[in-house]
Amino acid sequence: MIIGVPKEIKTREYRVGLVPAGAKSFIDAGHKVFVEKGAGEGAGIRDNEYERVGVKILKSADDLWKRAEMIIKVKEPIEPEYKRFQTGQIVYTYFHLAAVPELAKVLVEKKIAAVAYETIQPEDGSLPLLKPMSEIAGKMAVQVGAYSLEKAHGGKGILLGGVPGVRRAKVAIIGGGVVGTSAAKVAHGMGAEVTILDVNLERLTYLDDIFQGEITTLNSDSENIERCCKESDMVVGGVLIPGAKAPKLVSKELIKKMSKGSVVVDVAVDQGGCIETCRPTTHDNPTYEVAGVVHYCVANMPGAVPRTSTFALTNTTRPYGRKIADLGVAAAIKSDKAIARGLNTYGGHVTYEAVARDLGYPYVPIEEALTGGPKKLRKPAA
Repeated sequence: MIIGVPKEIKTREYRVGLVPAGAKSFIDAGHKVFVEKGAGEGAGIRDNEYERVGVKILKSADDLWKRAEMIIKVKEPIEPEYKRFQTGQIVYTYFHLAAVPELAKVLVEKKIAAVAYETIQPEDGSLPLLKPMSEIAGKMAVQVGAYSLEKAHGGKGILLGGVPGVRRAKVAIIGGGVVGTSAAKVAHGMGAEVTILDVNLERLTYLDDIFQGEITTLNSDSENIERCCKESDMVVGGVLIPGAKAPKLVSKELIKKMSKGSVVVDVAVDQGGCIETCRPTTHDNPTYEVAGVVHYCVANMPGAVPRTSTFALTNTTRPYGRKIADLGVAAAIKSDKAIARGLNTYGGHVTYEAVARDLGYPYVPIEEALTGGPKKLRKPAA
């Protein structure tokens, strides 16, 4: 199979979809790998490092997309890349389609086999390709939140850990998954007063245990969310429903009740956000204010630390990518249910139920999509 790795063009996105060691594993298995010139520079990887393992460097993104049977990326394709799709091409990347209906439309029209990192899911229910970026985003959320709390950046002028005789900042984290746990580690380590809210009591028990009771754990109901938001200096949103839009847990009215200069960081913004007032921002203009509350809503936070995040991501994406390349997407799906769950569109159909439901497409099970689609389309479950 011919693998193409284009340079990311999203604003300040420096990651790359494949590192030289990963490219070598594809080449050793008999595949060809093309990398766009300069694709790895943002992550500190030079073109000659790829060439040493047998990669061919292409100067033109258009040429790379045209020649590749399978594209390996990091972020979802953006509008300038839509015209580069080749009918029936495999695209292996993060998609977050529930928040990008215009991309879903193009994928369906071009009959793209869209394999989404964020919905590849083994039988244990984990999300292995989302985990490393969630860990990084969770840790970064507290870093950027602490920075935004500084007076010069619109915040209250509070030091996260305080000093003797002065209160510490209060940090509320909505969601006790990978993002929330990572955020809590950094916030607690910096000396903040931390509260994690989650609906899973077993998860809260686990968090209480690993933090040895040094953070507060609360059931994530509307009353607790409201009280924590009103009392906290920083709120981190880290709620995820695989493939679907994030639920709106912090309303516009609640934002208005927060104290001026508070900070919210919505890590779920690439899935629509769990804070109603959040909208995607970029690293160039990462924050804005609503009702005096600073909002940090960068949709590709790990892109700011591309060296760390590129290697962390490709460690997990490579094995699944190899299986797709070795077997072809149809056979890979049949042999590995985790990859099957990653398939969001195929042959002009939406094959991931949550995406179909959120975007209003008929849901076509993968087995039927592989055989050309059903005779009668169905609506996704409510």
